Amino acid sequence: MKWIPNFNSSNSLRVIFVIAVFILLFLSSIAYKHNQDLNESSKLVMHAYEINIQLERLMSAIKDAETGQRGYIITRNARFLTPYIYSRDKVNTSFITLKKLTADNPKQQENLQKLFKLITQRFISFENCLKYSDPKTYDKRKLDNHMFGGRILMENIRFKVDEMNDIEKDFLKKRLKIYDSEISLSPLFSISLFLVALSFILLAYRQISRDFERLKVFNKKLLISSGLISESENIGKFSTWQWDLDSDKIDFSDNQFRLLGLEPKSFAPNKATLIKYVHPDDKESVAKAIDEIVEKKHLPFVYYKIVRPDFEVRYFKTTGKLVTDQQGSKILLGINFDITDEHLLNIELQERNKELEKSNKELASFNHVASHDLQEPLRKIQTFISRVSSADKEVMSESGKNYITKIESSAKRMRVLIDDLLLFSRTNTTKKEFIKMNLNELLDNAESELGEVIEEKKATIQRIGKLPKLSVIPYQIEQLFINLIGNSLKYSQPDVNPEISISSEKVNSADYPEILEQSIKKYHKITFTDNGMGFDPQFKETIFILFQRLHSKTDYPGTGIGLAICKKIVENHKGYITADSILGKGSVFTVFLPD
Repeated sequence: MKWIPNFNSSNSLRVIFVIAVFILLFLSSIAYKHNQDLNESSKLVMHAYEINIQLERLMSAIKDAETGQRGYIITRNARFLTPYIYSRDKVNTSFITLKKLTADNPKQQENLQKLFKLITQRFISFENCLKYSDPKTYDKRKLDNHMFGGRILMENIRFKVDEMNDIEKDFLKKRLKIYDSEISLSPLFSISLFLVALSFILLAYRQISRDFERLKVFNKKLLISSGLISESENIGKFSTWQWDLDSDKIDFSDNQFRLLGLEPKSFAPNKATLIKYVHPDDKESVAKAIDEIVEKKHLPFVYYKIVRPDFEVRYFKTTGKLVTDQQGSKILLGINFDITDEHLLNIELQERNKELEKSNKELASFNHVASHDLQEPLRKIQTFISRVSSADKEVMSESGKNYITKIESSAKRMRVLIDDLLLFSRTNTTKKEFIKMNLNELLDNAESELGEVIEEKKATIQRIGKLPKLSVIPYQIEQLFINLIGNSLKYSQPDVNPEISISSEKVNSADYPEILEQSIKKYHKITFTDNGMGFDPQFKETIFILFQRLHSKTDYPGTGIGLAICKKIVENHKGYITADSILGKGSVFTVFLPD
């Protein structure tokens, strides 16, 4: 292209383009920094998760040792000592891993040392319990002391583990807060810079339009070349092309040749030369797509493989759009994307998803089978205990009678625990079929199921308004109502008739931005309020965790699974559940279900 003799703005155009390119590069650096920060945040999340997993394994090993020890003391069967024997190795392995994970955190290292001392003391307590439970060295007073001391040690160990988890959570929360503060102004700043760069580019375009008399000759190329930078194609692994349908002429960008593994302008672009590089498996479909372009004047997404001269296979995605220039010529503009990396990643993700799905199915199957297999020996225990007659008990010592009573109580508790585990498993694994239901009917069924307990405790249940009709999994919502009402009945105050009120209202998700998904505009808020004994508000999150109990099993029966099931049911319905309470003044459970 020749410069016009009276052209006098080349320097200003250069300055404008330099500024625009600088701004665009600066925006790219901001995007790169955000990606780095996001990657760092992901690493922190995984680090905290790994520490949490190792602490859980540590606690699991100690609990296995404790269970094995108790089983041995009760039965004197050496097989119960197997988990106890191997628990030390598991503990040592977890400690080594935790020491590496917390190497850069002096506070956690200090906590880890304290935790190691507590666990060492716990294993000494295990040994003393085994010693004084042995018939040859049996000493009931010392055995009781060490058993009680071991319980205190376990509480201290749990406290220390929770403390370490809290430190990791606090550290992660602070880091994410810093990241959020850094990124909060970036979108507005980036958009402002982009608009400034765009303004400079538009200004340059306007100046070029005024200064170049031959600009119309390049109008066709301007439709796709304006705003495109060769380096951006290299970075983005894409290329552009234009097909003049009137003259049947095709033009490729230089990067199209590079994507094919060739130097720019290595061949004359046309249908035949393009088909030459298409993989044999896709030649027919690509040829058909090209024919349809001419007939239908548009190009949907086409996926195919190409074979480079060095026999490397790459995966491409092509799309196009028909436009008409100022002279009325019809031009098909297209973009080719090299999606090889994306394709391979998708294959890897699909394989991982299949493995994960298989693993989940095996885990669910294992949980189900294991729970059922546990019931057989439990039935035998209960059967044999029931065969111990009153006459047999009369000739037993007081300690023997006590042991029989404890075994019978433990067996009953194990039965309840297994049943609850199976219920929780079904909540996770059974088919989730949603049906439009009147929730009032499900609430009626729940009250009917709890009729005997309601009558026994002389409880009153007041409904404030009617519950809505929603698409739900009926048996799960009914179980949700049973668990929430049953929880209020169980933890009622002594000598006070339980009073439970149930209300419902429609709310906007915007009113609860911290807990509700904002993409869903409306929710139904169902509130269960009671006058029971309540609980410390600091445990309002903990009570929904599996096996978490706020009271001793001797004071209140249960397994600590009921509220965990409630949370899982609500999550299955894409909802949310909260708990609030004042100790001694009752509790409020709030369920949010999407409209």
